Amino acid sequence: MPVGFPIAKLGALVIKQVAKPLANIAKSRAKNSHIFRTYVLMPPAQFYHWCEVRMKMYVMNITRSKESAPIPRLNEEAAIELGANLLGEGVIFGIAVAILAFEVTRQKEKDRKKEEKEADFINSLEHRINELAFANEELDTKLRELTRTIYATQHQLQVKMGPHEEKSKTDSSKSENTYEESVIMQAVMDAKSRIRS
Repeated sequence: MPVGFPIAKLGALVIKQVAKPLANIAKSRAKNSHIFRTYVLMPPAQFYHWCEVRMKMYVMNITRSKESAPIPRLNEEAAIELGANLLGEGVIFGIAVAILAFEVTRQKEKDRKKEEKEADFINSLEHRINELAFANEELDTKLRELTRTIYATQHQLQVKMGPHEEKSKTDSSKSENTYEESVIMQAVMDAKSRIRS
């Protein structure tokens, strides 16, 4: 059983208990104020009584004819009693509707804030992804520039060591140049792999 159900039941009981003194206050006020009694309590009570009698007649399948007697009105004490009870129940209903409207509004506001928070989070992620894509493109451009520089350097080394060079170079100097070139190529490959990862 959900936790909210007993709390709602308890709340309804509290509201009913609050309505009883309200109905008693309405009764005592009706005794003292002719206007309150005549215009606030008695008209709704008489209308409620008329509707109740008509409904009972309809349920018992009693039809009214032109010759039948009109529905009798409540006496003043019964009308005041019924009007005070109706006022108390109306206050209970009004409080319940106000609480329900407040809860619905609060829940909508909570959902709206949650949606805004999620939208902000998604926007920040998209912004971060765009920044990372831009940084990746920038690194890729730098890598291509570095590769071009290395190839240009290699080309210059080859030009310097071209056909005009004497063939009297020792094998050790050739191996040193080959070693330097391999070290440069290895450094380029390491740089490429680091940038791509």
